[in-house]
Amino acid sequence: MGKQPVRMKAVVYALSPFQQKVMTGLWKDLPGKIQHKVSESWLGAVLLLGPVVSTYTYVQYYQEKEKLAHRY
Repeated sequence: MGKQPVRMKAVVYALSPFQQKVMTGLWKDLPGKIQHKVSESWLGAVLLLGPVVSTYTYVQYYQEKEKLAHRY
């Protein structure tokens, strides 16, 4: 008795382009999740948000200074 080949059906997973609820769980109650993470670990939040906010502020200041540089 020899082995006989058996046809297997392939399972293909795909997202429908019309499906709108792909990542709703990620964005649901986002401010509450952020507040919980910050209150749970405020030191980590400060160490993460501090450089980001300071860099953003510096870039805004630099761009404004560059826009006004031609006036002097």
